[in-house]
Amino acid sequence: MNSRNKNHGKKVMLLLTIFIATLSTISTPALAGEVAPHWRYGGAENPTQWGSLSKDFALCESGRDQSPINIKNTVESTPSKISFDYKASPLVVINNGHTIQVNYAEGSTVTIDGEKYALIQFHFHTPSEHEINDKAAAMELHLVHRNETGKLAVVGVMLTKGKANPLIEEVWKNIPATGKTNTVSNITINAVKLLPISKAYYSYAGSLTTPPCSEGVKWNVFVEPMTISEEQIEAFEKLYQVDARPIQPINGRSVQLHR
Repeated sequence: MNSRNKNHGKKVMLLLTIFIATLSTISTPALAGEVAPHWRYGGAENPTQWGSLSKDFALCESGRDQSPINIKNTVESTPSKISFDYKASPLVVINNGHTIQVNYAEGSTVTIDGEKYALIQFHFHTPSEHEINDKAAAMELHLVHRNETGKLAVVGVMLTKGKANPLIEEVWKNIPATGKTNTVSNITINAVKLLPISKAYYSYAGSLTTPPCSEGVKWNVFVEPMTISEEQIEAFEKLYQVDARPIQPINGRSVQLHR
C-alpha cells in the first residue's frame, strides 16, 4: 500500500507540473506580444475613438469628470491659495509624438490650499484645450505636479498671441526629432517665468486630457494669460497643428474662481 501511495503521489505531482508548464506556455507569449495602443488627435484614433482603442482607455468615453472643459458660470470661492517654489532645472526637452514636453528636476513645488505638489514636467497644446467663456486661446501650457500619494495637480496657463516668451524660445531651439530626448547640459531654465503676475485662478475636479483619461486630477487654470509670439505659435504648429482634446461635458461640476 505504501509503494502504491508513493507512486500515486508522484503521478499527481507530475500532472501538476505539466499543467503549470502548459499554462505558462499559453500565457507568456500573449503578455510578451502586448503593445500599448496607439492614439492620435486625428484619423481613426482621434479623441472620439479613444475609449474604444483599449480597455485601459475606457474612462475617455465613460468618465463623468473629464477634461478639458469650457470654464464659465464660475462660483466665487476663497481667495487665491496657490504659491510656487520653482527652482532652476537643466533643460530636458522631449518630442513624444503628441506634444513637446520638458521634464523638470526634483525640488520645485506648488502649494495649493496647504497641500504640496512636486513639479515633474510641463508641455503644450494648440489650440488651448480649455475655453474660458466659450473662447479658446492660441495655445495652452500645462504644468504637471504630483504629491507624495501620487495625486496629480495641473496648473494651466493660457497662451495668447503677443510678445515672445524667452523661456519658450529656449525650449523651441532645442526640440529633438520625434521620439527623441534632448538633454542640454549647459542650459538651465526656471518655470516661474511661465507664470502670470496675477495668481487668480479657476479650479475644478477633472482628468488627464490624454489617454488613459484618468480622473481625480486637481485642475487650476490661471485667469490671466501669458503671451507667445506669432512666430513661436507657428513653429509649434509646424510640428503639431492640433493637439487638443475637444471640450468635455461639465456634468454638474462646480468651477471655483479664486481671486
